[in-house]
Amino acid sequence: MLHLLRPLLLTVLTVLLCTACAPEGAGTAEGLQHARLLRMRQEGTATVAEVMDPWHEGRVMHRYLLVPRADSVPAGLPEGTLVRTPLRRMVATSSVHAALAADLGCRHLVAGLCDTAYVMHPLLRTDLRSGRTAALGASFAPDMERLVALAPDAVTVSPMEHTGYGALAATGIPLIECADYMEQTPLGRAEWMRFYGRLWGCGERADSLFAATERTYDALCRVAAEARSPRPRLIVDMKQAAAWYVPGADSYLARLYADAGADYVFARHRGSGSVALSVETVMAEGAEADVWIVKYGQAEPRTYASLAADYAPVRRLRPWRERRVWACNTLAVPYYEETPFHPERLLRDLVAIFHPEVDAEAQPAYYHPMP
Repeated sequence: MLHLLRPLLLTVLTVLLCTACAPEGAGTAEGLQHARLLRMRQEGTATVAEVMDPWHEGRVMHRYLLVPRADSVPAGLPEGTLVRTPLRRMVATSSVHAALAADLGCRHLVAGLCDTAYVMHPLLRTDLRSGRTAALGASFAPDMERLVALAPDAVTVSPMEHTGYGALAATGIPLIECADYMEQTPLGRAEWMRFYGRLWGCGERADSLFAATERTYDALCRVAAEARSPRPRLIVDMKQAAAWYVPGADSYLARLYADAGADYVFARHRGSGSVALSVETVMAEGAEADVWIVKYGQAEPRTYASLAADYAPVRRLRPWRERRVWACNTLAVPYYEETPFHPERLLRDLVAIFHPEVDAEAQPAYYHPMP
């Protein structure tokens, strides 16, 4: 069944190749279907984008007025931060948004980037090595002198509850609050690319890419739902110190697991982010799971032996005993940079793991059998 999706996957690539250099029209900001923390509407030549407060339902956290550089500011716009588009230079405090810019043919806009030690995207790494993109230190404490010297039109930041932006806010540079990471569904997060595309002057290209992403994601969901094999019982991640952190039942990852055709063992533990479980809880609830997927970031690959060396009781987990552990080393693949705006790529991995009979030739991009 999964082989039927290959034309759709090729469609995503075709969208990128055919639009990378295509002239852009104004497009339309209407029609958001999945994002719950983003609203967009067109008012004349301006796009009014409202980022909703993830911690206070119904409250607008930030309103942006995106006005093309060549146009005058339309009368009657609501109060908000004026941003002239397309941006000419920007600083990204997260490589997630820099990778999306590269995906949309706009990586030349990324003048500076934070947390560069964790960048895995090959094009971003090339730009950092060549000096085309400046390394600006940690996202929570960027090199302000270098950042200001770059004279960016905007800086992308990740909002945190009860946390301000300190010296960054004092610069007067527009801060684009990227609350996409707080969305609870994979397509909800991915749909934010339509907002970023309008910032970068490629709104139509972003719309096309999202439409292709949505089609492929939905098709993969149907493949998983129609799979002949039973839904595997799934456990995830590893013990860290005294706790075992897992995605909460209301998180976009939990939704991905369900869409991929798995029964997530920890689905009764509510939360839209990470939930800390006791190791006793994990061992009791996950003892008879069918599959275990592990995500980590380190130079040396994880093995069954290293899992047991860290915490010997994992030997009692059925996936450990029966060698059904799949691992993703985030220092070897661009997992964090690609999957937020391309959930269909991660979903394809998971479907191949949970229901291998649907495509014997599938080669997962991120997860691989643990050695």
